[in-house]
Amino acid sequence: MAQAHLRAARRWRYRRGMNAVTKTLPTAADVDEAARRLAGVALRTPLVNSPVLDAATGARVFLKAETLQRTGSFKFRGAYNKISSIPAAQRPRGVTAYSSGNHAQGVAAAAKLLGLPAVIVMPRDAPRAKRERTAELGAEIVLYDRDREDRAAIAREITDKRGATLVPPYDDAFVIAGQGTIGREICEDLRALGLAPDIVVVPASGGGLAAGISLAVKARAPAAKIYTAEPEGFDDTLRSFRSGRRESNARMSGTICDALMTQIPGDLTFEINRRLIGDGVVASDAEVARALAFAFRELKLVVEPGGAIALGALLAGRLDVKGKVVAVVLSGGNVDAELFHRLIAA
Repeated sequence: MAQAHLRAARRWRYRRGMNAVTKTLPTAADVDEAARRLAGVALRTPLVNSPVLDAATGARVFLKAETLQRTGSFKFRGAYNKISSIPAAQRPRGVTAYSSGNHAQGVAAAAKLLGLPAVIVMPRDAPRAKRERTAELGAEIVLYDRDREDRAAIAREITDKRGATLVPPYDDAFVIAGQGTIGREICEDLRALGLAPDIVVVPASGGGLAAGISLAVKARAPAAKIYTAEPEGFDDTLRSFRSGRRESNARMSGTICDALMTQIPGDLTFEINRRLIGDGVVASDAEVARALAFAFRELKLVVEPGGAIALGALLAGRLDVKGKVVAVVLSGGNVDAELFHRLIAA
């Protein structure tokens, strides 16, 4: 029944201004195709289980450690799936992207592997480690002011001038399908243990990770309940679920979760997430910092603030998980050493 619903959702019309626009929504089959493209390229990251975490929550908790993925975050999956789909004749013109850092690194790494030049538009206040690693991967970086300038407009201008291919951070069928391979792996690895997920908690910014994971999980475990996790004050996805339309954040700075400060959910991602998820949780910066410290001290994992948002909400008791099998996505581990030290020492 869940698969039939997903097939029915493949073509979707919405209104932008005076024009009706038709877009193609990705499906669980697209996630399966992405898994084939990524096989042997993306790492199959582990599901980490800890008796300490189980005892703290009263649940069987499994952490999907995308902190150990290529470039230190899940973003490599979607970037590689998108870039590998570009026709050969178009590839010499390269790719462009806009990102606070994780998508930037994913695009840069994927482009390097596939032999394409890359230009990345990044905010001036992006963590230094993310800017430096993006440059080390061979990408050209264009900086912008997060509060005053439109990163998408800057990227589109560069794309048009160079005839390049834009690799969106989330609102793209190939990107969504690539991120969905995480949900596919979660279900497969739990099934190997004789388990199925009752609850899956996923960090949300533009919604591409949540959309992809929900497609894969609902196709394999239809009864699973999926929640998005966002920083307090930047909960545009949760507010959008409640209002039934895409809501925006009033500001673009002011949380330690730099990777989760997208202004508004994507068109494609929200359409998928409202149907398959529909609910979410938030965590404060203080709760995220405690999750970072917990992951480091108890699990020996380095997680960036945005990557720890779901764990922060779980440890703060934002969800009733007692007796459940819970999968929590740790979406990235790219954090400046100085900030990480300050947060785990607090």
